[in-house]
Amino acid sequence: MINFALIGNQNSGKTTLFNQLTGSNQHVGNFPGVTVDRKDGYILGYKDRVITDLPGIYSLSPYTNEEIVTRDFLLDEKVDCIVNILDATNIERNLYLTLQLIELQIPMVLAINMMDEMRTNGGTIKINEFSRAIGVPCVPISAAKNEGIQDLVHEMMRVAVNKIRPEKIDFCAGAVHRCLHGISHMIEDHAVAAGLPRRFAASKLIEGDEPLAKRLNLTQNELEMIEHSVVEMEKECEMDREAAMADMRYCFIENLCRNTVIRPTVSKEYLRSVKIDSILTSKYFAIPAFVLIMGLIFYLTFGPIGTFLSDGFALIIDWIINYISELLIQFEINPVVHSLVVDGIFAGISSVLSFMPVIVVLFFFLSILEDSGYMARVAFIMDRPLRQLGLSGKSFVPMLIGFGCSVPAIMATRTLSSERDRKMTILLTPFMSCTAKVPIYSVFALAFFPNHAAEVMILLYATGIVVGIGFAMILKKTVYKGAPIPFVMELPNYRMPSAKSVLLLMWEKAKDFITRAFTIIFLASIIIWFLQSFDLRFNLVEDSSYSILANIGQIIAPIFAPLGFNDWRAATALITGFSAKEAVVSSLAVLLKTSADQLPTMLSSMFTTASAFSFLLFTLLYTPCVAAIAAVKREMGSVKSTIALIVTQCAIAWIIAFIFYTCASLIL
Repeated sequence: MINFALIGNQNSGKTTLFNQLTGSNQHVGNFPGVTVDRKDGYILGYKDRVITDLPGIYSLSPYTNEEIVTRDFLLDEKVDCIVNILDATNIERNLYLTLQLIELQIPMVLAINMMDEMRTNGGTIKINEFSRAIGVPCVPISAAKNEGIQDLVHEMMRVAVNKIRPEKIDFCAGAVHRCLHGISHMIEDHAVAAGLPRRFAASKLIEGDEPLAKRLNLTQNELEMIEHSVVEMEKECEMDREAAMADMRYCFIENLCRNTVIRPTVSKEYLRSVKIDSILTSKYFAIPAFVLIMGLIFYLTFGPIGTFLSDGFALIIDWIINYISELLIQFEINPVVHSLVVDGIFAGISSVLSFMPVIVVLFFFLSILEDSGYMARVAFIMDRPLRQLGLSGKSFVPMLIGFGCSVPAIMATRTLSSERDRKMTILLTPFMSCTAKVPIYSVFALAFFPNHAAEVMILLYATGIVVGIGFAMILKKTVYKGAPIPFVMELPNYRMPSAKSVLLLMWEKAKDFITRAFTIIFLASIIIWFLQSFDLRFNLVEDSSYSILANIGQIIAPIFAPLGFNDWRAATALITGFSAKEAVVSSLAVLLKTSADQLPTMLSSMFTTASAFSFLLFTLLYTPCVAAIAAVKREMGSVKSTIALIVTQCAIAWIIAFIFYTCASLIL
């Protein structure tokens, strides 16, 4: 088995290359930070060649979780060959990471991506000269167009099998040279014992890398000697340690590119992007344009397009259920089994599946925004408002992903370098309304606000954002005092959305929805049907108010009485929402023994207009699903913080719903 590590800057085409090499269909986005976790795959045609796609990073310094994850992977895992992908249009910036990777002395290949764009704009790279100067084999490719991929695979195999390490190039000079070589000799025995190249270890020690210093197990006397050498270097260079190391690397990069890179003219894509940004990121039009774009998306999704598709899909599902019900009756199936299949399993699953078109339409529009490069601008636009909450604009990307699903959104906080910002963003993300709640909103909006369904949807999403803002203000003044980190983010050129990428994201969301429907919702529907069909002595009941579920619900229901829905069925539906938010709708369908299209009508017997909106507010704000809670626990690393989040969200949901229902009752 040969293991390859795919490493590069954010938005350099890493995931696109991974898909080409493995035949996978990982999601690709035109904004930084799409990959937040490692992905493994077999290279096409090679069953014993594994490549790992690692999060995009800019250096091996331990500033962000992504950089720590990638560096630890390189140092601790068995990596036979590094595939370092570079963006040819930003070659200087990309090479900074390359020089750090060379110091690891692991066999390496450079995949110089986006060469098609480079050539189109009149530029090129003298590959042979470039490769000789940097001491690493280089292959020009275009991952998006599948150009040069076979040449890259061939070179990867040659380098890995023959263990061809990068040539040792001494690109330092002056004070940095003396400091670097002095420290490398001083720590040589420690580096050998830790299994680290001594130059890499020395570079990291100069940069003040504490985790690596602990790994080397240096004595206090050695640490003091190293610090003395660094201080002398800083005095001579008249800059701090990190700046001196960066200056050393960029001097080499500048000289390398001067001799081997023919610079392109300003690209049409860049000029077009500047013109569009003059409006979409301008001081006066940026936020209104964003609100208008998102408002239009939500209106089309939950209005004419989404409703039309959902209604048609619901009719098809109901026809299938009625057909199966007739078949079961013709076969004279036991009535209890018939009830389980029709009133339990199919009622629960169909109530959720009927809203799948809405989810697909929403992600169709969002994937267009993402693939075009607008999402990166949104983070830039929101930097100033978020700074008022104690966060940077980079926090907006995970929060925006939270409108799809809280789990990847919480994982996406790994792109934040500040631990304070990361934890604050994790705590705020569950307030963003995920798509799992869309079936709940849709059913209640159709039942109680049929002429204003889209407006109700937009209001709910806005309410989640407003409550999240309020919660952030409290956190900023209490638990997480301090200033947010400076915001630096690459703005990619606007590109025409890729049909493959858009369709892939739509398919992923549809597949995820179907999977949840036939796993979590399937099991939840069976459990709910069983508990509401039998009493405590396991006798079949005709009236579900005497069932096991009714007994459980009646204990919990008084908690929700001040919110306007003192009904055991509503209480138990909310409990099932802990497994998956879609289960709230499926549970109500099973409890009311009705189909998806009839569910809105049946809900009028349980809720008034005021209590229905109160129920919506509670489902909007209360604790996310088990998967999201597990993600919070994993990222926060604390059970206490996770429990605090659960309790806090439930309390906030109850208070907001109570205030609304009390005010609505007084007014109405």
